[in-house]
Amino acid sequence: MYAAYYKLKEMPFQLTPDSHFFYDSYEHKRAFAHLTYGLAQEEGFVVITGEIGAGKTMLVERLWSQLDTKHYRAVRVLTTQVSGDDLLQLVADGFGLRSERADKANLLRALERLFREVQAAGQRCLLVVDEVQNLPIVALEELRMLSNLSIRGKAPFQCLLLGQPQFRRILADAALEQLQQRVLASYHLGPLTGEETRDYIRHRLITAGWNADPAFEEPAFAAIHQHSSGIPRKINTLCSRVLLAGFLEEAHRITEGMVVNVANELVQDLTAGQPSMRSTAPATNGLAQGLEERLGAIERSVARHDRALKLTLEITARLIEGQQ
Repeated sequence: MYAAYYKLKEMPFQLTPDSHFFYDSYEHKRAFAHLTYGLAQEEGFVVITGEIGAGKTMLVERLWSQLDTKHYRAVRVLTTQVSGDDLLQLVADGFGLRSERADKANLLRALERLFREVQAAGQRCLLVVDEVQNLPIVALEELRMLSNLSIRGKAPFQCLLLGQPQFRRILADAALEQLQQRVLASYHLGPLTGEETRDYIRHRLITAGWNADPAFEEPAFAAIHQHSSGIPRKINTLCSRVLLAGFLEEAHRITEGMVVNVANELVQDLTAGQPSMRSTAPATNGLAQGLEERLGAIERSVARHDRALKLTLEITARLIEGQQ
């Protein structure tokens, strides 16, 4: 909708990671340098952590787009709370060993055979484990044991671990000392600065075919940074809603006020239905307070539905106008 209105070739702020939109900020540049340095060592582990939405997956997408498939056989595993044996099964499945569920000994033998075949073909196995903070220590130890394999004096297997900040506390556990010693490169991905937030927004818009319509006022960039804390995914969510609001209002200039209004709406949407945080009134006023809170909840609910209905009607009207 707003992409067509502003004559954009594609949606500039989609949430799905796409290396086409990669922005080489100071933090992402350093994180990628640590990643490529670690891979160049051809052994051990590389650890990248960051807040939710900081761009860890985007880094991997960029790596995937540049990875020499003639040299690597790469697999990505998205983890949840799985046991060590289940993780080995996921790794085996990822590398194409789709046999019936085997016991641990057979899985390890099958993986070792695979590593030998891959190495004989002049390749190396790369495993990317996402959301690694969800893995128990026993599962992390299984990964460490896999890294112990050596064929003709070389490690045929290397692992990239991506996780949220709490993984650093997990990794510091004394039970994982041997894994710690095998980490060759590690980096924590921080948020964008205010200036980088502005450049990031411009970069994504230009990549999508932006021709300065809509124009962004400088205070609008500052407001976006403030309300997103410089986290790329939050920036994308906020900017997408701001452009939608601009489309509905037929605006060709994005102001600070528009950003603040949309940011407040997003907060209201996320907190809708949550219990009131007001202090408890005396027992004698309990009934009155309960009725007041209930009335407030009803009013907020009606307001949300009114906004949703208005938005739906306006979008429908735009689509009908476009077809005529």
